[in-house]
Amino acid sequence: MCANLSNPLQLTVSKFSGRPRCPLEGSLPTPVSDGSGRRIAPGLDRLGDDVVNFYLLHHADGLVLIDAGLPGHRSQLRDHLARSGHTARDVRAVLLTHAHPDHTGLAGFLAQAGAVIWVHEHDAPILADGPLSAMRHAKPERSMPGYLLRRPTVIATPLHLARMGAFTARALPDLHGVRTFEADRRLESVPGRPQAVVLPGHTSGSTAYLFADLGLLFTGDALVTYDGLTGHTGPTLVCRGFTHDSAAALRALDRLAELTATVLLPGHGHPFTGTPHAAADQARRTGLR
Repeated sequence: MCANLSNPLQLTVSKFSGRPRCPLEGSLPTPVSDGSGRRIAPGLDRLGDDVVNFYLLHHADGLVLIDAGLPGHRSQLRDHLARSGHTARDVRAVLLTHAHPDHTGLAGFLAQAGAVIWVHEHDAPILADGPLSAMRHAKPERSMPGYLLRRPTVIATPLHLARMGAFTARALPDLHGVRTFEADRRLESVPGRPQAVVLPGHTSGSTAYLFADLGLLFTGDALVTYDGLTGHTGPTLVCRGFTHDSAAALRALDRLAELTATVLLPGHGHPFTGTPHAAADQARRTGLR
């Protein structure tokens, strides 16, 4: 099935199948490698690069970013907003799926521009203490060298993150402009009124955001379709080299499978067109490495 992208996001209708045709069905876009954003559905843009995604939702009530990329994506975001007549000041909210530095790089810049930053309370200390504190607050289960020995080319992923400023992003010591939550809740003040769904494991505060009226589920790294350390493609959990608690991450798949959506938008890899239940099943079969 396809997302019911009712106003302000409109579907086209296939006259051949007699059902709504999802703009994401068929040939999915390649990762954004040319430095520009990409429209992947009416009102939904995919930003980032070959390594990490973040998303811009154009809602009738305002602009929403899901995750905040890397510091090196600032010019990409600025130029992309300008093409639709916007600036960073028009971004109403930033929904952080977790506080790893490849997802929070522009959070400080956007908070300064006036956006409200949302993050689970367990990940807020990483924002306050800066990107290097992620190893202290959400230490991965396994170290990097083992993955490098098995697949030396994976060194490209951490090198890219470093080159894009992942480990030098500004901290938010007073958490100015940041709002937190401790459990599942609807974010009534955010355009689209998304549901925050807590899926701990990758980090203690990993969260997905469900825009139920649009059929869109932004999964962050609670479920991805590409793992940069193992090279796996398709719905999967992020490997233990980047995951804090793999047992919790596996349990969180049960919660994810209960949700109703038709497009899953991960922090890494292509969008997945299908149900959360189907994606969770695939991730369970793959397991963690």
